[in-house]
Amino acid sequence: MPVEKTEVLVVGAGQAGIAMSEHLGRMGIPHLVLERARIAERWRSERWDSLVANGPAWHDRFPGMEFEGHSPDAFVPKEEIADYFARYASKIGAPVRCGVDVTSVTPLEGRAGFRVETSEGTVEAGHVVAATGPFQKPVIPAIVPEEAGIAQMHSAQYRNPGALPEGAVLVVGAGASGAQIAQELMEAGRKVFLAVGPHDRPPRRYRDRDFVWWLGVLNKWDMATRPGAEHVTFAASGVHGGQTVDFRRLAQQGVTLLGKADRYEDGRLGFTPDLAESLAYGDANYLAVLREADDFVARNGLHLPEEPEAHEILPDPACVTDPVLSLDLAAEGIGAIIWATGFSQDYSWLPPAATGDDGRPAHERGVCVAEPGIYFLGLPWQTRRGSSFIWGVWHDAGAIADHISKQQGYLAYEPARATETA
Repeated sequence: MPVEKTEVLVVGAGQAGIAMSEHLGRMGIPHLVLERARIAERWRSERWDSLVANGPAWHDRFPGMEFEGHSPDAFVPKEEIADYFARYASKIGAPVRCGVDVTSVTPLEGRAGFRVETSEGTVEAGHVVAATGPFQKPVIPAIVPEEAGIAQMHSAQYRNPGALPEGAVLVVGAGASGAQIAQELMEAGRKVFLAVGPHDRPPRRYRDRDFVWWLGVLNKWDMATRPGAEHVTFAASGVHGGQTVDFRRLAQQGVTLLGKADRYEDGRLGFTPDLAESLAYGDANYLAVLREADDFVARNGLHLPEEPEAHEILPDPACVTDPVLSLDLAAEGIGAIIWATGFSQDYSWLPPAATGDDGRPAHERGVCVAEPGIYFLGLPWQTRRGSSFIWGVWHDAGAIADHISKQQGYLAYEPARATETA
């Protein structure tokens, strides 16, 4: 059976893979995009039913196409986001093959390029882009054992309140997913406990502008990658037309706030006593954005409405001033625990040199350090704060395509041959 060959093989057809295909296509670089399921599959089947984008439609999109049927300030539902990427792939003529799983990538012997084994045969590629993104393997901390008899799931498995067992629900994790799921469960009439750790908590809107606008004009989206900034818990929400996540307000509405879950014994789950400090961390981030926004308005002479009430922080509820450090799960009637505790990455299919000893990508701005020809795309803080967002990954894809084009130029170089003269 003949081996298929291509210049660039892109693994994954989510937002990263489609962005990569657009830039490669513009440069005339032959490529192939392989996707194990459907285009943007994780948006469809690995997110809860009511999920909407965390940014407005005017911002969270690719430059080349707007969302159909939505105002620029709308927060688009997840299924329509997936449809958007499928339409975009069709629009640019992306060479996507769905239902193809990549099982291994091995450097070719004695020549540049890689041998890629897939569920549909072998492909040889000069370059390979791992565009599988940061949300690959759900992480559930090994705290509550299965024999505890409580349903446990990751936020990637949660769908809606009606699909959960009866009873109260404990949500662990206070990023965008945990905060939104806790609110949905509370609004559905469930008794909800929410474990909160340190987090960034930007204002949804301030002085008639969405926070994505403020982070843009304040140059925070383009903050450069820094050590230790691979992930920052980010509490934001597009629910109900977009709202600021306020954990104290959730507590006023009936949610019991807890510290970080850290131990389990005899039916009781323990929590750290630093809930107040975690809330203060989020407040500091929130207020800092407001102050910088006010300074920007004054410095640039903008006529945006003042909003002094936004600087007011609600008083601490009882669950903060007198924190619950241990919870009897049975006594509280908790029927399910949802772990909104993030994801790990699996690059075991790449050459060993492509990752460090911890299995994480060994790269500089998406370019593999020790395995030339391997690239990563869609990672948090890959080049900047906005790298893992829809619009951010599009710009990073352009940089990688440019790097591949330059490498092609170097590899195509032939020195001028000396000529004999009489």
